[in-house]
Amino acid sequence: MRRIAILGSTGSIGVNTLDVIRAHPDRFEVVALTAGKQVDRLAEQCIEFKPAIAVVSEAADAARLEGLLQQNNISTQVMYGPSSLVTAVTDSDCDTVMAAIVGAAGLVPALAAAKAGKRVLLANKEALVMSGNLFMQAMNAGGGELLPIDSEHNAIFQCLPNNFTKDSSSQNAHLGVEELWLTASGGPFRNTPLDQLASITPEQACAHPNWVMGRKISVDSATMMNKGLEVIEAFWLFGLPLEKIKVLIHPQSVVHSMVRYRDGSVLAQLGQPDMRTPIAYGLAWPERVAAGVKPLSLTQLANLSFSEPDLSRFPCLSLAFTAAQSGGAAPAVLNAANEVAVAAFLDKGLPYLQIPVVVEKTLNAIATGKADSLDSILQIDAQARKVAQDFIKAL
Repeated sequence: MRRIAILGSTGSIGVNTLDVIRAHPDRFEVVALTAGKQVDRLAEQCIEFKPAIAVVSEAADAARLEGLLQQNNISTQVMYGPSSLVTAVTDSDCDTVMAAIVGAAGLVPALAAAKAGKRVLLANKEALVMSGNLFMQAMNAGGGELLPIDSEHNAIFQCLPNNFTKDSSSQNAHLGVEELWLTASGGPFRNTPLDQLASITPEQACAHPNWVMGRKISVDSATMMNKGLEVIEAFWLFGLPLEKIKVLIHPQSVVHSMVRYRDGSVLAQLGQPDMRTPIAYGLAWPERVAAGVKPLSLTQLANLSFSEPDLSRFPCLSLAFTAAQSGGAAPAVLNAANEVAVAAFLDKGLPYLQIPVVVEKTLNAIATGKADSLDSILQIDAQARKVAQDFIKAL
């Protein structure tokens, strides 16, 4: 019986995680759930799964959640605030943490899970984008297991040799891994004429053709910043040089990623575009359990196509590669500026095509050093957010 804490239980990853857990009550027990503002949904989850701890952002929401749970005789301890996210990891007696809080807010509790030696199911890109070296050091020190949940990284994890390790380049050289190929749908605008992108609305950007996701990550998919962040994540997860991590546009979202080997073999992981597959793989690893996903029928697919991304259409992807090559705190600046720009776009305070402009201006405005401590990373994150906000106000 694995004891699960879900950081971000009311988001799409959290809801899908609970769906898999619901199907396997003999294998998984929920001991902690956390959410931001969706109190009603969190209350429903607590009533069903009865975790020891539930966490929300604000005191008023905590009081309301407590009231809802008391009405249903649920004895879950309700807490609030950023520090309580860490408590949910350290004090809930969990052995597995689904790290699914979107954005920089998920960094601190994910680090806490790493240091505590938990099995970390990483669905939060920012933990590795902002603090890759720090996070991997914490995982090594804690001695836990790190399993990627992003469909692309999970696919690569499944396609690598069982004895592949990110820290042993000499050993890995004998395993013949040459390249990692991250696939991308290209989002809703992969074929939109460039002169029409200036008028894109948040509603259009959030209408992903293949995946059901939150609003922020949907915009990141449209700009392909999401794929750029995944490149940085893959660099830290798998330890290959950046030049060996490639991106391919694959509109059907059936091949989730691939690994190319020296002997000419290419191993791919295929499946429905349903996050329950990588979630189930992470929860039950090294075993496999039913995820509730319908079987993939290749005979029903007209074709599978692949192409290289057009960086003039997707400047955010180019900016992510630049930040990755710069290293240090540059990816943290990239991430912070993008979060601010996307939030402004979703609030209809920034045109779609200005998202990469704000990110690039912020990257150029900040001299980035090493990202060798949590304090320094959070400081550079705060600085980048202010700079990005100032650029947006000036537009």
